[in-house]
Amino acid sequence: MIHHLTSADLSTQHGFVTDLFSDPEGTDHFLNDAQIAAFERDGFVGPISLLTETQVEALLDELDGFFDPDHPGCELWYEYHRNESNNPDNTVFHALGAWRIGPAFHDALWNPRFTRPASQLLGGAVRFWHDQIFCKPAHHGGPIAWHQDYSYWGRTAPMNHLTCWIALDDATEENGCIQYIPKSQRWDLLPMTDLAGDLDSIRDLLTDEQKDCFAKPVPFEAKAGQASFHHPMLLHGSSANRSNRPRRAMIINVILDGVRSLSDEPLLSGTPPIPNGSPLGGQFFPLLYDPASTSTPSRNP
Repeated sequence: MIHHLTSADLSTQHGFVTDLFSDPEGTDHFLNDAQIAAFERDGFVGPISLLTETQVEALLDELDGFFDPDHPGCELWYEYHRNESNNPDNTVFHALGAWRIGPAFHDALWNPRFTRPASQLLGGAVRFWHDQIFCKPAHHGGPIAWHQDYSYWGRTAPMNHLTCWIALDDATEENGCIQYIPKSQRWDLLPMTDLAGDLDSIRDLLTDEQKDCFAKPVPFEAKAGQASFHHPMLLHGSSANRSNRPRRAMIINVILDGVRSLSDEPLLSGTPPIPNGSPLGGQFFPLLYDPASTSTPSRNP
């Protein structure tokens, strides 16, 4: 297949640039009351069908092109790690900024199957924070250490953030699916860990009560195209992949419109600073969905 990557910066386009995520049936895609209750109780909800088979194939096609560090648009990444662990026996491909380079990754942000549940869980208009790709190759894929997302995001406030984890392969315990500690969203903020380091490094920072909960993680097994939403304080991680199948995933991180910068430094590498105290917005933090508006994203010319 052809990798349709671009050297043009797609962050200037706030809306669909392809027809990949068109929704001719017009279904509402909202979560039901039981799903919302599960999120409020446990800190996560899923599996939720977010992508069709065609959409998954398009994303994997672009992702295949990303593995070449000299691909078109390579200078647009916020971060790009061919192996964040630096250990060839525990390889983790991790990158931020695919939406600027791949049309499918760009348009996935405006997918109504994603934006409408996100709006329900955030309680209002959804603004983009940043995307991520995590890939664990077959046989030597590395773990992702237990962590809370907001421990990396303290440069923004208030804490009205949400993470959507999307499987691009069938994800199982065998190939290192994401795992959650239910109800840990109610814990205090824990220090940052080495993301591609020791899976259990955070254990030494937990209370005895937290360790009891930590002993019972819930694996989130999903089919390709299915997703989970989780709270920014929820403790999660994933084990190594020693199977004969890859485990590739796309992550979309969003905020409730109105979240502010707490820094005069750039919030993401290569982006202009947003002054301390000012709400996120502009080219790199677009509004994805406003429930107060009935309009849907149009395709940019």
